[in-house]
Amino acid sequence: MIRARRPLTTAALLAATALTLAACSPGADDPGGESGTDGDGTTVTFRLWDEVAAEAYETSFEEFSAQHPDITVEVEVIPWGDYWTQLPLDVQSGDMADIFWTNTSNFGTYADNGTLLDIDETLGEDHDEWEQSVVDLYTRDGVNYGVPQLWDSIALFYNADLVEEAGIDVADLQWRPDAADGDTLLEAATALTTDAEGRHPGDDGFDADARETYGFNSQADLQAIYVDFLAQNGAQFQDPETDGFAFDSPEGVEAFQYLVDLVNTHQVAPSAADTNVNGDFSRDLFVQGDLGLFQSGPYSLPHVAENAEFEWGLAPMVAGPEGRIGVVHGVAAVGNAESENLEATTEVLRWIGSAEGQAPLGETGAAFPGAVDAQQSYIDYWSEQGVDVSVFVDAAQEPTAPSPVGAQINAGANVITPIFQDMFLGAIPVEEALAQAQEDGNAEMGIE
Repeated sequence: MIRARRPLTTAALLAATALTLAACSPGADDPGGESGTDGDGTTVTFRLWDEVAAEAYETSFEEFSAQHPDITVEVEVIPWGDYWTQLPLDVQSGDMADIFWTNTSNFGTYADNGTLLDIDETLGEDHDEWEQSVVDLYTRDGVNYGVPQLWDSIALFYNADLVEEAGIDVADLQWRPDAADGDTLLEAATALTTDAEGRHPGDDGFDADARETYGFNSQADLQAIYVDFLAQNGAQFQDPETDGFAFDSPEGVEAFQYLVDLVNTHQVAPSAADTNVNGDFSRDLFVQGDLGLFQSGPYSLPHVAENAEFEWGLAPMVAGPEGRIGVVHGVAAVGNAESENLEATTEVLRWIGSAEGQAPLGETGAAFPGAVDAQQSYIDYWSEQGVDVSVFVDAAQEPTAPSPVGAQINAGANVITPIFQDMFLGAIPVEEALAQAQEDGNAEMGIE
């Protein structure tokens, strides 16, 4: 269904995607607060990196305190730029909060070194239903360490005017290696790409340097693009047994070759010279009305809804040979195993894992809550804005590809990212780039 632009006041999505290392809001000037006993009650500290989420939690904790007058929750906001630097220092010094946010790229270190509470042991089965794909992300060696708070999945934003003019059915776009039989994405992206004279790629005289519209956002985007394409072709980003990179496979080469060809051979996607230096370049093109198909997550919703002055809609993500398989990423709250207030901390963890406790997160339209019964609040918020977000819910129920995990994954990502960017530029052949990235990345992580 087509969605028209409506003015919004919501803030950007809060969940920081694995390996993108991008924050969505400034932090408080004073993180403040220490856990401990306050008079006749107990104070539990809760740390996160997002101001907007902090406001929602403050609302939530007002009700919690009404039900638990002997427990006070102090919310600390540490800006994203400082969060992961401060966390290990505070863990080492014993000053870490009782409960804190984490993402999949960072939690493995703390799970492995005994910093985190075993959630299964702490809460047992006495909790509301959680989004299972997020639970799986924070389950390591059979132990769940995270209480799901926020999550996002992947769908396809489309420019209704451009799509209608090109005669494209966005409901079931498919890709195949080498654009073989069954591929409809390349044809659609070609029809949506035009130069200043209205010519399409493949037409005589087509001028790629004068493109005015583009077809699809093929780029070095881990969550929205390449991990999905890998999974849809039967490849893996990581080996689930070792956490080592495993994308250098025949299926992996096929997936990346298709994506790189969309950029450099078929010229239906923006140049990597632009998308490598600005991860939001494709999003901005879409908002300007210059990109027909934009595969992304609900984290792009606020910006699109506030700024797109044309009719747009949401459709299922592009499907590959093995169907629609997309990345679901989530933010979890974890408990500090060294907390001096274990009983009170347990009660707070139970509360922020409940639909009642998470409802304020959804009611702001900021993100899908991790508690299943709280998700309707997010759906209702966007429905009031004229946006049907059910496609993201459906995507989370489909087979999913795991977000990057592992104690050393950030170190490995720092190695492979520039190689992938050069590959999308066409500076390194795909086979060579994947082999080099996997070898160097695994070496950096100490994985043979």
